[in-house]
Amino acid sequence: MNFIYGSVPWERPVSSQRPVLIFDSGLGGLTVLREARYLLPYETLIYVADDAAFPIGRWPEPELKSRILGLFADLVATHDPKAVVIACNTAFTLAGEALREAHPAIPFVGTVPAIKPAAEQTSSGLISVLATPGTVRRTYTRSLIESFASQCHVRLVGSDSLAVLAEKHLRGSEVSDEELLGEIADCFLEQDTRRTDIVVLACTHYPFLANRFRKIAPWPVDWLDPAEAIARQLVRVLGDEAAVAPSAAPDRALFTSNPREPGLSRLLSGFGLVLEEIGPR
Repeated sequence: MNFIYGSVPWERPVSSQRPVLIFDSGLGGLTVLREARYLLPYETLIYVADDAAFPIGRWPEPELKSRILGLFADLVATHDPKAVVIACNTAFTLAGEALREAHPAIPFVGTVPAIKPAAEQTSSGLISVLATPGTVRRTYTRSLIESFASQCHVRLVGSDSLAVLAEKHLRGSEVSDEELLGEIADCFLEQDTRRTDIVVLACTHYPFLANRFRKIAPWPVDWLDPAEAIARQLVRVLGDEAAVAPSAAPDRALFTSNPREPGLSRLLSGFGLVLEEIGPR
């Protein structure tokens, strides 16, 4: 079977076991892949980045949803995954239900803002959710607040630029403290004697900047990284289907822009991934 990205045919790879797909708009989902590999060392992993659409938080919702559904129709037909991780809050809160309806035989593990654990852990009752504008706007996010954090004051902080800054940082480009502080400053709220004590990182790109955030924050807070919880959910979903022996197939990375960047190849190799060309979508 041939896989078509745009007009470039892509032949189905031969593998001894069905892979797990991990999807994000860019490099952010690598935080999830890292945790998944630690918990599931024998799985064949395929990392898919729709970087041709990055940053997806700026897309109109109907167009973005249509793009995601079309992309996954191709991915599922080509790779026959045993499970899919949507390592992107924006993509999953927008299209997760539709993806499950379109592919009922495949379990989808989603990524949603970690509002419930934040509400359980806060001492001050002041929580901030640092997210993309799309995630902040989503009814799904507000439903999580109503369901699990109605007793807390939850501030939603939408950043237009932070995912882009995280990609620059990860690729080795300079990102100043001033740029980062401008994006996170609204997360810090003081009310009477109380202060924000938890910031939910509601984009998988943001944990790559967590150490920078700790250094520039006006006071210490807990930064909730969802990657480990997502990987644990993947373990639960796979259950007895989890691989118990290594596969001969390498873990691969597929980027929809078909980049030919030696620096990106080196970066991905550090995560145990081989960058493969798939042609533009």
